[in-house]
Amino acid sequence: MMATRWFTNLLAILLFVTAGCSKDESRAPVKPVETVPASAPAAPESSSSPGQGVGTITGKVIFKGSYTPTKVAVSKDKEVCGDVKTDPVLVVGSQGEIINAVIQISDLKRTGGAPKEAVLDQVKCEYVPHVLALPVGSTVKIKNSDGILHNVHSFSEKNTPFNRAQPKYLKEISEKFTKPEVISLRCDVHGWMSGWIVVTDSPFYDVTGADGSFKMENVPVGKYSLDVWHETLGKTTQSVEVKSGEVTNVTFEFQMKK
Repeated sequence: MMATRWFTNLLAILLFVTAGCSKDESRAPVKPVETVPASAPAAPESSSSPGQGVGTITGKVIFKGSYTPTKVAVSKDKEVCGDVKTDPVLVVGSQGEIINAVIQISDLKRTGGAPKEAVLDQVKCEYVPHVLALPVGSTVKIKNSDGILHNVHSFSEKNTPFNRAQPKYLKEISEKFTKPEVISLRCDVHGWMSGWIVVTDSPFYDVTGADGSFKMENVPVGKYSLDVWHETLGKTTQSVEVKSGEVTNVTFEFQMKK
């Protein structure tokens, strides 16, 4: 009898503990359901500068009309320089392509970024390249591949001008440019030698090559002023709009000043 009562009490205790555990489990915190985020809405097209996303600007610089390049007589060091030179102040391709025009976005300024180290060589008594564009703070290594006496004379106002002889044993000199400016170069030894260094504070710029074309990639979405400068033909500007993921094509046309 005592054993039966003891067994009954034990069974009741077990049933009570089991029920209590079930209630505790039902009060356990529920793990939140992970939701899948909806796709972000497409960014609206920006009409301001700059916007969200990037695009590309391409184009050409074209000469309207006929042009015959002039020749320049060589007066010394003919064994290196040759007898005659084509005047580099305006070089036009067979389809009117203008070489050595500098294009830049004038209303975007560099807030940081890396200056670069560029090379300007003297080859057969010519500056190569004839027009060199580079960002503010860059250093130019000026080389003398001719092995004869040259003289590099800069005409600048914002950057410190220099006038340095470069005899054949001085293969390389360096100059740093810290302010935006268009700088003319001359050689006092060979009067026909001319060149340009264009120092820009814009992060987007290019110089036209033999086909007269230019290209700027990863330009922020927005509306900008696109400037073109040429040493003989002058300067002109067009408004451009860059749209995300798209290529904006621009053509500039010049004609000889009257």
